[in-house]
Amino acid sequence: MISTVVNRLEEGIIALLLAAMTSLTFVNVIMRYVFNSGLTWALEITEFLFAWLILFGMSYGVKVGSHIGVDALVRLFPNSVQRVIGLIVVAAGILYSSWLIIGGWELVSFNHMLEMEAEDSPVMLWIVYLIMPVGAGLLAFRLAQVGWRIITGKQVGFNLADEAREAIDQLAHAGSAGGAANADDDKSAPASTPKS
Repeated sequence: MISTVVNRLEEGIIALLLAAMTSLTFVNVIMRYVFNSGLTWALEITEFLFAWLILFGMSYGVKVGSHIGVDALVRLFPNSVQRVIGLIVVAAGILYSSWLIIGGWELVSFNHMLEMEAEDSPVMLWIVYLIMPVGAGLLAFRLAQVGWRIITGKQVGFNLADEAREAIDQLAHAGSAGGAANADDDKSAPASTPKS
C-alpha cells in the first residue's frame, strides 16, 4: 500500500518536474528570440527544478535498477556472498541517506530561520532546500526495500544497470530483426527468369 503510494507520487512528481522545466525553458527561449525579452527568474527556477529532479531521481533509480556500477567482481562470488555484499552496499547507502537527511534538515532550518529568498525569484530558500531531506528519505526507503528483498531471498544483490548487456541484447535483437526482414524480402522478391 505505502509502496504503491510512493511509486505513484514519485513518478508523478518526476513527470511534473520534467514538464515544468521543459515548458519554462521553451517559453523563455521563445520570449528571448521572438519578442526580445525574457523571464529573469526562469534560469534560476529551472536550476531548482533540475536539482529536485536529480534528488527525486536517486530513489527512482534504485527502484528501477538504473544506477550504474561495477559488479563484475561481485558476480564471481556465490549467491550467499553476493547477498552479504548487497546488504553491505544497502547499509552504506542508508548511512549516506541519513547524513543527507540530517544535513539537509539543518540547511532547511537555518534558511527558514533567516527567511532568505532566492536571488532572482521570490521563492524562499528553505522551500528549495527541502528536497534534500525529502529526497534522501525516499532514497533510504528504496534502499530499505532492496535490503528487505535481499534478506527474504527475492533478490541476490544490489540491482545495477548493465549497459553492456543491454547493448549486446539490442544488437542481437537488431540482427535477428534484420535477418527476418531479409528473409521476408527474399520471399517477396519475384523469381527472376533466366534469359535464353
